[in-house]
Amino acid sequence: MTDPALEKKRRAARAALDYLQSDMVLGVGTGSTVNAFIDLLGEHGVRLAGAVSSSEASSARLRALGIPLIDLNAIDELALYVDGADEATRERTLIKGGGAALTREKIAAAAARRFVCIIDDSKLVPRLGRFPLPVEVIPMARELVARRLAALGGRPVWRRNIVTDNGNHLLDVHDLDIVDPLGMEQRINQITGVVAVGLFAARPADVLLIAGAQDVETVGAD
Repeated sequence: MTDPALEKKRRAARAALDYLQSDMVLGVGTGSTVNAFIDLLGEHGVRLAGAVSSSEASSARLRALGIPLIDLNAIDELALYVDGADEATRERTLIKGGGAALTREKIAAAAARRFVCIIDDSKLVPRLGRFPLPVEVIPMARELVARRLAALGGRPVWRRNIVTDNGNHLLDVHDLDIVDPLGMEQRINQITGVVAVGLFAARPADVLLIAGAQDVETVGAD
């Protein structure tokens, strides 16, 4: 029996294939919808110059397809970055980091000329904050950062037994009412010990592809 949720992920992933160009260096994110996108890359047949990956997990999937991995330091710009989100608004602001790769995802998004975010409609929200906000922190600063996050009105929970690809810890901040995503991103970034926060408001997605039961809606510059 076909899984409707999986079919939505594949539908969103398939729509992102339209943004590919031959011989481009592609930025690739992390997560279940991105996994569907990577699998479709193998079927699509487009020839890529290589890929910049945001996680070791995505790197392994790309290697299995024979796609060369490229260090971001070796190029000036990514033409395209494709990634998912844990939450998204129609303003194309996002919460990311459920897969523990938010810092590398933020770096890839910052380097990209176009950021295409692929989600199913269950991830679309009127206001960010229902999904706990991930914050990557230097291990020795974990409790210091947690106290500062609590002062902002959140309830930080250490994601135990998880170490990021960068060797850091993650705090998931519950109960934040994110009325001003950009302002909240800036405030959390200023806390000493924070490596990155999973709010994508200063650099939102350029295009949001939202898969529903039948079709895919495009929000943003196409």
